[in-house]
Amino acid sequence: MIKKILKHIMITTLIIIGILVIAYFLFTNYYPSFGGDVSKEEQETYKTSQQFKDGKFNNTNPVPKELSFNENLKVAYTFFTKKVPNARPKEDLKPITIDSLSIANYKGKARMIWFGHSSFLLQIDGKTILLDPMFGKVPAPHPLLGANRFNEQFPIEIAKLPKIDAVIFSHDHYDHLDYESILKIKDKTNHFYVPLGVGTHLKAWNIPSHKITELDWWQNVQLDNLNLVCTPAQHFSGRKLNNGQSTLWSSWVIQSKNENIYFSGDSGYAKHFKEIGKKYGPFDLALMECGQYNEMWTDIHMMPEETAQAGIDVQAEKIIPIHWGGFKLAMHEWTDPIERVTIKAKELNLKVITPKIGEEIIVKDSLQTYTNNWWKDL
Repeated sequence: MIKKILKHIMITTLIIIGILVIAYFLFTNYYPSFGGDVSKEEQETYKTSQQFKDGKFNNTNPVPKELSFNENLKVAYTFFTKKVPNARPKEDLKPITIDSLSIANYKGKARMIWFGHSSFLLQIDGKTILLDPMFGKVPAPHPLLGANRFNEQFPIEIAKLPKIDAVIFSHDHYDHLDYESILKIKDKTNHFYVPLGVGTHLKAWNIPSHKITELDWWQNVQLDNLNLVCTPAQHFSGRKLNNGQSTLWSSWVIQSKNENIYFSGDSGYAKHFKEIGKKYGPFDLALMECGQYNEMWTDIHMMPEETAQAGIDVQAEKIIPIHWGGFKLAMHEWTDPIERVTIKAKELNLKVITPKIGEEIIVKDSLQTYTNNWWKDL
């Protein structure tokens, strides 16, 4: 009798596992937000990259650390069960608003506008550029699989954005590359600049190949008078369980005749910051990752104190902490990143500017003031 019951339990378990595997296969292969899969032919073209080996892209250092099964279970259990005080703002973050005409007709000094997390609008040398434009509600392939962002509204409705000269992506994770956002901007965007392999997702979303430029680390391309350089980062990639490290991750340097900007993307702290600073610095402004960190994954996300040091390494005149104020993706308080990085930056005599979402940032204005400690009591 017991053997019979055990047999039924085993069969039922196997059936459930089989159904889940089939459901996952169907979901990831037919739901469009997962993007594309790099083909064997595309992999052949990546073999000239020093970062590509054994069918995958790799960091210069042997990271990220592979967590054990037990460690993964611990992270997942902690994330979904531990209550973190002040993990989200008490109320929805309200941005400063801008209108379409003020963007379309802008002729002033190079400026940036933060949209939360790592997303920016940059206007420089007559060009309008978006950096990691993630305007989705959740950083996940489906709305039911993630928590809502902190700002429901944006400085401008995405549909009202005027023509975009270029979009730059740092990597293919959901909190940076979002399917629904691409649908909203692809027809008004002239060109997309991405690390190797990321174009596969864009092509899967019906963006023609001639509008996509893929670059390896240290490669550059001219956008009229602008120089765009794909530079290293220490991170990883992937949009589903079976395509990790199939595309490259990067940081970016954006240079005009008068301005020099660094965008870190996502990265752990490593020597590439000094290399970038030596080769392309000093920078008028560096957008530096600061948020969604944990002691268990410091190799792929900097702690706030490392963010400040990385700003020194790249030879930045001033930094804007990014990758915070958008989503809850780690177990720290939502204001922890900005408070810790400002303390460390003060020790290092590094200027940190902390604009509200939607606030204009003049790239070369070292005297500009911002809404101090706007996150307090939120």
